[in-house]
Amino acid sequence: MERAGIAQGDQIALIAHDSYYRDLGHIPDKEERAKVNFDHPDSLETELMIEHLQKLKNGEEVDVPVYSFDSHSRVSETTHISSGKRIIIVEGILIFSNLELVDMFDIKIFVDTADDIRFIRRLRRDIIDRERSITSVIDQYLNTVRPMHHQFVEHSKHHANIIIPYGLNEVALDLVMARLHKLTK
Repeated sequence: MERAGIAQGDQIALIAHDSYYRDLGHIPDKEERAKVNFDHPDSLETELMIEHLQKLKNGEEVDVPVYSFDSHSRVSETTHISSGKRIIIVEGILIFSNLELVDMFDIKIFVDTADDIRFIRRLRRDIIDRERSITSVIDQYLNTVRPMHHQFVEHSKHHANIIIPYGLNEVALDLVMARLHKLTK
């Protein structure tokens, strides 16, 4: 699996909703771009993701954007997904907040994780991978991440067919893998 958010095999494509963050390259100042509420559904170009998923379902190929979290803009390269995928896995915390997107999914899985675990993961990621300060991560969490989670993410899990509690859950994972295996036969 690639960290960019897309993994491909002969039969499977994985598409990350994060690849569809709106390009903020038109905002000249990087500091101003960083002030955008990235945890609101409007920060994502979900309509393009819907278009891409429809094309994949119709047997067409797509070029998924590549988003730079450092510059808060899309880069010129894209990731090509070829046609003929039997399984398309879509992941992202806001994918159930758009009903048109929800209606496209055959199986809907929500991985439920405690607030403190989510915060610790974000803190580590943003400090290590994105070289942000502890203060900026905490401020963003309190001002946008946590309120948007409660407004959009928490309430969207009722769209799921399966809710996996506590993140990594071997029983749930085995059930999902068995279902996916059955679909690829």
